Amino acid sequence: MKAAPDDQLRLLDLQALDSALDRLVHRRRALPELAAIDELQARIGRLADDVVLLETEDSDLGREQSKVDADVEQVRARTQRDQQRLDSGQVSSPKELENLQSEIESLHRRQSELEDVELEVMEKREVVQNRLDELRREREQATLTLAETEHRRDSTWAEIDAEVDKTTTQRDELAASLPSDLVELYEKVRGSSAGVGAAALRRAQCEGCHLQLNTTDLNRIREAEPDEVLRCEECRRILVRTAYSGL
Repeated sequence: MKAAPDDQLRLLDLQALDSALDRLVHRRRALPELAAIDELQARIGRLADDVVLLETEDSDLGREQSKVDADVEQVRARTQRDQQRLDSGQVSSPKELENLQSEIESLHRRQSELEDVELEVMEKREVVQNRLDELRREREQATLTLAETEHRRDSTWAEIDAEVDKTTTQRDELAASLPSDLVELYEKVRGSSAGVGAAALRRAQCEGCHLQLNTTDLNRIREAEPDEVLRCEECRRILVRTAYSGL
């Protein structure tokens, strides 16, 4: 293939623009905010699950506390009625009086037991509610951090996309000004060579594969016509001669 030396040199400019686009695409996909967002979303999900579990536990303890409160109140009311009967002097039978006193003592013990249970449930519920408040605050903070991180991601994406649009326009304009067969070869090579279709020959080294050319290859290049499109024997990329080729 033949192409003017100036067009071959401009092929390096096209390669530079394509490499810049590749870097922008990679940067867009590898933003640190993306990993942070995934981590924050997973954390918020775990916190939400933990909150649901604790809310269920708090609800269960609340029902248990209500039941114990009702039991305490029932025992307290019955004790009060028995005590009023005892204090009123209405009970004259010694046997009945003894039974009433015994029942009052039993009710006091029962009330004490229930109040201990009540206190235990209240303490458990306080621990659960305190932890629930902590988790809700953590979730709120994580949600705020997520929003801030997403904003930074979107801002950076907008900057990258603007740069991609600008670079793509420059790239398309340059490609359109080059011979179509040269661009076609470049695109084909670039597609099979890790995104690098053209490389400069600098100080007898191919900048595509970074291998030093041997004497035979250098002599071949020296003897080639200036408009001949050369390929690196090692990586098969288009090899562009420059003022720094070392020929």
